[in-house]
Parts: sequence; structure tokens; C-alpha cells
Amino acid sequence: MHRYVIKRILLLIPVIIGVSFMIYFIMDLAPGDIITQLVGEDASEEQIAALQHEYGYDRSVFYRYGKYMLGLLHGDLGTSYITKKPVWDMYITRLPKTFWLAIGASVVAIGLSIPLGIVSAVKSGSLIDNSCMVLALLGLSMPNFWLGLLLIIEFSLNLGWVPSGGFRGFSSVILPAITIGTGHMAVMTRTTRSSMIDVIRQDYLRTARAKGVSEHKVITKHAFRNAFIPILTIIGGQLCAGIGGAVITESVFSWPGVGRLIIDYVHQRDVPVVTGSIIMTTIITGVIHLAVDLLYAVVDPRIKGKYSRKGLRLAPRVKTKRGAA
Repeated sequence: MHRYVIKRILLLIPVIIGVSFMIYFIMDLAPGDIITQLVGEDASEEQIAALQHEYGYDRSVFYRYGKYMLGLLHGDLGTSYITKKPVWDMYITRLPKTFWLAIGASVVAIGLSIPLGIVSAVKSGSLIDNSCMVLALLGLSMPNFWLGLLLIIEFSLNLGWVPSGGFRGFSSVILPAITIGTGHMAVMTRTTRSSMIDVIRQDYLRTARAKGVSEHKVITKHAFRNAFIPILTIIGGQLCAGIGGAVITESVFSWPGVGRLIIDYVHQRDVPVVTGSIIMTTIITGVIHLAVDLLYAVVDPRIKGKYSRKGLRLAPRVKTKRGAA
């Protein structure tokens, strides 16, 4: 399995190169540059030229990109043009808040969608099934900014139970986590339902019931475990989406996360902050996907054999004596 892990980590290198170059190229094509943000209205042409030379804007985008990647090889994500702070420090300050929000949204989505999906699959075609699907569709249909504003008005302004924005501890996570989690709930509910329907029709579940296993144990232990791999894939993807930053939700709740950091500095054309933040997000996303792939082996032991070298070896040949029957 260690060879598989090393291979996946090495595959991150071309991904990082491709993503970082695309960001650099797109930021260069965007109208405006950092020089207009730094110089005043009364700046002379000599001052503008000096700043352009300092930041490499008198050279091509390929030169600036190569210079940035050379620093990245030495572990340097760059320094912000605006704040003059290391990008690593700016990113790592925002990352815990983003983890709080991503994990909270995943907990909400899992807590709502998996029970709804299981019940909907067991009661397939019934009124309960249709009601669960309508509820899941409502979660997907409501825009995040609209739902977030409604939650703020009701639970922050009217009832005063939780803060309306910012990060002030655990209570601050509740409303934005519900806002994001209800959107994720729809996809996960439908995935859970379809996976469970495929599994509960298998013959081995009928055999388990015939042996006297209770229906609750048949569904929760046998059926759900075998249906969990597609659900695990969705959970990993939604966790990665949360790490990337739910920009609209973060803006509504004034959440100091990574997504808002990237958007704020895109507007200011601060290329090192944007590029460094996206590179770090790409690495974290790749690690999460790798962890999800490794968890497949925990859920289904058959997959573990595919990861290991032993599972790929052919059976040894049996040598027979010449003339033997």
C-alpha cells in the first residue's frame, strides 16, 4: 500500500504546477495590476517604473512565474504585495476557521442525509420516500445567501441565540454550517438512497433475513456497510469543497476563512497570496482524496488487496517432475 501512497503524492506535483501556472496566467490577463494599488495618484513615472522592476512587471509572466516557483521549491509561498506578510502566515491563520466550517457543514450534511437516504431506500416508492426526496431537493434549491440571511434574521436578530457573523467560538459555526450543510444534503441523500436500493436487493440480504437476523441489523450492518463507498466519495468531495472555501456563505457571515482570503486578494491583484493559497488548498484537497481512497480499504477489504503488492502477484507455478502424471 505504501507504493500506492507514494505514487499518489508524486502525482500532486504536476497538478500543483498546472494549477499555479493557470492562476498566474489568469491573474496576468485580468485588467489592472498591483502597481496601481501601491502607487498614489501623484506618483512619478520613475517611481512607477521602479515598482514595476521590483515586482517583475517589466518582464514576462513566464519570468515571474519561474521566479515564484523557484522560491516555492525552497518552501517559500511568497510575500504579500499589500501587507508585506508571508503568505504562509496569512494562510495558516485562516485555515483553522475553514476547517471548523468544513467539518461543521459535513456533520450537518451527514447527520441529515444518511438517515433520510436509508429511510427513503427502505420505503422506496412510498409517501415517505417522496417526502424525503422533496426535503432533500429543498435543501439544494435554496440559495446559500438567502438561507443564510434568513437564519441570521431569525436566530441572531430576533432570538439572539447565536452570533450573526465572524468567529467567536463554537456558536459562530452553527449558522454557516447549517447553510452549507443543507446544500450538500441533497446530493448525499440521493447517493445514499441509490446505493442502498442497489444493495438491499441482493440475495445475501435475503439469506440473512432467512437466518433470523433482525431487519435493523440487516440494514445498518450488512446493507449500509456495502453501500458506503459511494457515500464516502461524496463526503470526501464535499469536505474538499468546504476546504476550498464557500465564498458566498463566508461573505454573508463575515467568516474569516480561506475562501474569503482568496477573493479579497484577487480584487487587489495580490498574486503571491492568491497563488500560494490555492497551492496549499490543492495540496490539502489531494491529501483528503488520498485519505478517502485509503478508507475504501477499511470499508471493503477486497480493495485492500488491490492496493498491496501481494494482491497483485500471480500464484507461483508448481514444478512437476518429468514423467509424472
